[in-house]
Amino acid sequence: MSSFQVQQVSIIGAGLAGLTLALALHQQAIPVTVYEARTEPLNIGGAVMLSPNALKILDALGLYGTIKSKGFSFDTLEYRNLAGDIIDTQEFGSEVKYGYRGLRIYRHVLISELVSALQKQKVEVVYGKKFSHVTGESSDTTTFAFQDGTTVTTSLLVGADGIHSTVRKHMYPDLQTKFIGMAGITAAVPASQVQLPEGYHLPVTVMSPQGAFVMAQQQVDGSEIFFGKQMRVTPGDKPDWDRDFVADKDSALEFLQQNNDHFPEFVKNATAHIDKVTINKWPFFVVPKLDRWASELRRVVIVGDAAHAIPPSAGQGINQAFEDVYMLALVLGQRQKIRSFELALSFWQEYRQTRVDKILVLNQQIDARRMPSKDTVVGSDSSFKREPFDLSWLYQPDFKQDVQEWVASNSV
Repeated sequence: MSSFQVQQVSIIGAGLAGLTLALALHQQAIPVTVYEARTEPLNIGGAVMLSPNALKILDALGLYGTIKSKGFSFDTLEYRNLAGDIIDTQEFGSEVKYGYRGLRIYRHVLISELVSALQKQKVEVVYGKKFSHVTGESSDTTTFAFQDGTTVTTSLLVGADGIHSTVRKHMYPDLQTKFIGMAGITAAVPASQVQLPEGYHLPVTVMSPQGAFVMAQQQVDGSEIFFGKQMRVTPGDKPDWDRDFVADKDSALEFLQQNNDHFPEFVKNATAHIDKVTINKWPFFVVPKLDRWASELRRVVIVGDAAHAIPPSAGQGINQAFEDVYMLALVLGQRQKIRSFELALSFWQEYRQTRVDKILVLNQQIDARRMPSKDTVVGSDSSFKREPFDLSWLYQPDFKQDVQEWVASNSV
């Protein structure tokens, strides 16, 4: 076997990133198997917002035609002051400008469509298999074990297992994710409860000196309204404090309903009656910038949150994970033309890291808008607040062309 043969890929994690990678690899005629610790497809979390960069990928994989009718489409995110005046607008899509409108769709709906697509292509997803550790790695293969004691030998192991990745421990056994001191507290209610003023556009961020309130439509017909605020959080002493924090829905309900007197009436309407079942709490963790997303022998790779967890401020976390896996599949699809596996993975990581870095700057711009002006972390530095949004670089990538251009100058 040459140094750049990929005869089989094994993916740990059947979330959005892992399933999408499997579909993209199959498109490149690369055999692939997905392993998931849970005993059935994931049915957790609320909705995700997909921007044109991700929708272009899902379109290339044959999914967009199905999912666009199963979510709520929109173009812009508005920022308004307490008087209702529009003070900023952030594009999240445009069919005319970018080819796709933004799409807000439930995570479990998207996962269901991915699972169905993989089943049609006879790509195997194995449930109830919890990854344990890598047992060995060579220049051609890697072998890994599950907690039930069974092992698999594969050409490439990909960790798509989230921010607290177990696969990542093979490369960074001592790495600790970093909590940035903020959490998103969200819920959902029927749109009829909110009673929006005539002409008021959603999604919107209503800003005030005390913080911001975010609202967006959900369901195909916009019949459900998602809303939330960002909370400053002091972590507890226990290593698993975040689990207790997430499980405490009572404090989340209190936070969503308190200090809203200064907001418009429709905000108070939204928070007046909240079903705790709809509440989600999202502590914002990040992964320190990693030198490499692949092991030294390059037969273990991490993607998505495992490689670069991005707080959801700009709604780009899952969108960037889609970029990770699609670019990886495109690069591996050129395996017969590229001089070495090392060269291919270096290009992939550098390309992706550049875009992730720009997302982190965008997040800072958005957080500065949403947090209270007196917030000690955001501080009095308003430089991010004053920068206008220019997102053409984000929504108009040409992934295939970028790979082809790179291959042309680095081919065998």
